[in-house]
Amino acid sequence: MAPSFAINGGFPGTRITPPSDTGRFAAVYSEVQNSRIDHALPLPSVLKNPFVIVDGPQSTAAGNPDEIAKLFPNLFGQPSASLVPSDSAPLHVNRKLKLGVVLSGGQAPGGHNVISGIFDYLQDKAEGSTLYGFRGGPAGIMKCKYVELTSEYIYPYRNQGGFDMIRSGRDKIETPEQFKQAEETVQKLDLDGLVVIGGDDSNTNACLLAEHFRSKNMKTRVIGCPKTIDGDLKCKEVPTSFGFDTACKIYAEMIGNVMIDARSTGKYYHFVRLMGRAASHITLECALQTHPNITIIGEEVAKIETEKMLIQMVETELEKRKQQGTYKGGFKGQSHFFGYEGRCGLPTNFDSSYCYALGYGAAALLQFGKTGLISSVANLCAPVEEWTVGGTALTSLMDVERRHGKFKPVIKKAMVELDGAPFLKFASLRDEWALKNRYISPGPIQFTGPGSDAISQTLLLELDAQA
Repeated sequence: MAPSFAINGGFPGTRITPPSDTGRFAAVYSEVQNSRIDHALPLPSVLKNPFVIVDGPQSTAAGNPDEIAKLFPNLFGQPSASLVPSDSAPLHVNRKLKLGVVLSGGQAPGGHNVISGIFDYLQDKAEGSTLYGFRGGPAGIMKCKYVELTSEYIYPYRNQGGFDMIRSGRDKIETPEQFKQAEETVQKLDLDGLVVIGGDDSNTNACLLAEHFRSKNMKTRVIGCPKTIDGDLKCKEVPTSFGFDTACKIYAEMIGNVMIDARSTGKYYHFVRLMGRAASHITLECALQTHPNITIIGEEVAKIETEKMLIQMVETELEKRKQQGTYKGGFKGQSHFFGYEGRCGLPTNFDSSYCYALGYGAAALLQFGKTGLISSVANLCAPVEEWTVGGTALTSLMDVERRHGKFKPVIKKAMVELDGAPFLKFASLRDEWALKNRYISPGPIQFTGPGSDAISQTLLLELDAQA
């Protein structure tokens, strides 16, 4: 039987029963998927007991603070916030809320758990509240297309990969007309808050929405959540973006398998290219997990050739050497690109718990009236119960770029730091890996037993360096 939920088709006052193929059915899940649905997620202890929110010092910006202040006159300088234990919860905490949530940009493992965390917070702390999921990304906000999320609807998506619970999109709310549409939607649904789950561009858009709503003296608050497998949305307060841990482990498994194939045949040289946009965090993490002979980090060079061009370059050079009589061996190259395979896998234990805490924390921030923050969970090397929860001012992550003659706000991308602990660890070993086969095959993601709770080496090294 299809799960029950209400869906709005974009027409005022119209609710229809969705086609059955828009939902998931646990009855056709694998044993692993079904075991993950009912996997109990731990929460940081601060979220399990009464807490209050304490503001930190006034914030600034990652760059060009004067320009950021002009672009966000109502939000700039606001403090970040931390959840701290309290003897009793504030009186307003139990009031009913109406919240919306939207998935923005490319998929990343764990997105469903952010939504589950928001929903469960409302059930636990604000009984009788309503959560709407906007369908198809930010376009769903502009077109007022939404699903009223219920426990029955959310259940089969818990701890599952993908973004198909409400689907995502890459639209942006930028023009005055689009901001007006968003304004009309949140007023129609009487939203107290909106959670935007996305990467750097999406969270920039979240901050612009928060600024717009505040400038109009509207009650709707906006909180972001850090999503991207690329790992380039992070700072001291936001140690990692969700999905990075899972994606890297998926890619590392495939790289490890290719390495064993290379050992087994001695016939092919394998060239692997990985997803990651301008930053090379995925490549660096996978290198630390698998120990390839050669790894090219984009931040070290001006331009990287593709894996196929690298093969052609090697073939050309070896043919030249054969003609000179300096090389007599053989060479057969195999190219691989690992990208989309890592975006929708079953999230690791780390990403499952991290996303759940991010969503739970985002709902808490909204209940306390916060806006223009990104949900932040830290102390991630410790057991989950000891993680810290709060919100970081989105404007504090921003710089400006001049586009078409105007300053545009952007969240500054976190690139691989060549003097950072993960790269220095890699650099200290790369010469040995180049000459000696030190291959590691990590195997598939584990949910129980050895390795099931391991966090990425990048995060481990970065947090250890900050300690």
